[in-house]
Amino acid sequence: MPEQTDDLMRRGYKIIQDAEHSRFGCDAVLLSDFCTVRKNETALDLGSGTGIIPILLAAKTGGAHFSGLEIQEKLADTSRRSIALNGLSEKIDIQTGDINDVKNIYEPSSFDVVTANPPYIRRNGGAINERIQIAASRHEILVDLRGVIAAAAWVLKNGGRLYMVHRPERLTEIINLFTEYKLEMKTLRFVQPYAGKRPSMALIGAVLNGKPNLTVLPPLVIYRDAGTYSDEITKIYCE
Repeated sequence: MPEQTDDLMRRGYKIIQDAEHSRFGCDAVLLSDFCTVRKNETALDLGSGTGIIPILLAAKTGGAHFSGLEIQEKLADTSRRSIALNGLSEKIDIQTGDINDVKNIYEPSSFDVVTANPPYIRRNGGAINERIQIAASRHEILVDLRGVIAAAAWVLKNGGRLYMVHRPERLTEIINLFTEYKLEMKTLRFVQPYAGKRPSMALIGAVLNGKPNLTVLPPLVIYRDAGTYSDEITKIYCE
C-alpha cells in the first residue's frame, strides 16, 4: 500500500503512515497531550500502532526512554522507520509482541508510565472491517480491555501511572477492572465534539496502588464550529 510522510509540527518530527489503513487519529494526539512523563522516567505504549504516541512523548516530555509494544509486524516496522527518520533510535524502541504475552516480554515493575489507546469496541460489537489493521484498531480482536489493563498493572512500578483513552460508555467496566488490578483512577477528562454535546471519548489517568482521590477536569471540546478546531485543540496540535 502507498505510504506518505506527515509533519507532526513538533521539533520537525515526521511520521510514516500507510495512506489508506494505519493512520493515527485524534485520540492518540489527545492522549499524548494528557499524559505526563517526567524527567528520567521511562514509558511504554501498549498497542503502539504507527508509533505516534512514543514519538510525540519524546518531542514533548523529559522522559529518558520510550518503548512501544505492537503485535502487527508491518506496523512495528513502519514505526521503527519513523523513529529512525527522526533520529530517535536511541530514545525509542519498538518490540513486536502480543499484549496478552506481556509477562514473557517485560519484567514486572519495569516502567514509570504506560499509555494505551486500545480498541474501543467489543469483539461482537458490530460489523468488523475485513482489513486486519483497521479491524484490530477498532474491535477487541487481538486484545480486550482486561488484557490491556492487566498488562499495564504488570509492567508498572509501584506508584506508576497509566494514561488511557477510551469510550465513556465503558467507564464502569474500566473502573471495575482498575479495582481488580489495584489501579486507582486519579484523573478523568471527557472529550466532546462540540460544547454541550455528549462526550465521545474519556481521557483517564490512574496510579498503581494509588490512594482514592479523583479529579474530574473540565471537558475538552474539539470543534468551536463546523470545520474549526477549538483554541485548545489548535494549541495541542500546533504548539
